[in-house]
Amino acid sequence: MTSTDRADGHLSELRDALVRMSFTLMAVLTEVAAEHDLSLTQLRVLGILRDREPTMADLATFTGLERSTISGLIDRAAQRGLVTRTADPHDGRSVRVGLTESAHRLVPEITAAISDRITPLTGRLSIGEQKRLIALLTKALDS
Repeated sequence: MTSTDRADGHLSELRDALVRMSFTLMAVLTEVAAEHDLSLTQLRVLGILRDREPTMADLATFTGLERSTISGLIDRAAQRGLVTRTADPHDGRSVRVGLTESAHRLVPEITAAISDRITPLTGRLSIGEQKRLIALLTKALDS
């Protein structure tokens, strides 16, 4: 076996582990979203909005969705009382999106439900391993 074969095998194992973890996390997020009568995309938007008020264009970029799709998503979320839209004070053509008070109260509940479901995964790791995983995932995701 050449060093290239060993490297390819290692990358294959890494890919498979990342995909398995991704599937597990997506299942958790989908389940929690459904329990709160949200779609997975709505859950993602709430997660994005929990600590910022982006423009609609920024929200489209964060989610990777078309602006028209985001517009419909935000319309439905506003009808449910989850988000507000306000004019951007610096650019009158832009609209900023933020969470309503009721959505701000919902976020900790959702966060706790997600945490409860992933604790069995992360609890298998020591504190040091958890910190290393955080550092590695952060490094991998930083662009």
